[in-house]
Amino acid sequence: MDSKELADKIVEILDSKKGIDIEVIDVTGKTTLADYFVICSGNSTTQIKALSDEVEYVLKNECNIYADHVEGHNSNRWVLIDFKDVVVHVFHPEDRANYDLEKLWNTKGSN
Repeated sequence: MDSKELADKIVEILDSKKGIDIEVIDVTGKTTLADYFVICSGNSTTQIKALSDEVEYVLKNECNIYADHVEGHNSNRWVLIDFKDVVVHVFHPEDRANYDLEKLWNTKGSN
């Protein structure tokens, strides 16, 4: 599975769990961190945990793909799941607005 297919699969998983405002940002050529960032929001810490857990569970059990690194499960306000070529960010809406990764990576247009 290439990085675009992985990003699409993650979007499918997040959508199935009612992730909010799911966005894929192509960062190829902008950073060596990843090819894609997948960003979504959840309305509560419970939903954020469910979204991030589901991504890990489905990719592990259906695709034999394991996260390289996971951060944020302690607070469940911003969970980052690193699959090397694809990094998933599951945010509480307030934290997403504060960090505004979409603007940082210039996907919202000009300033």
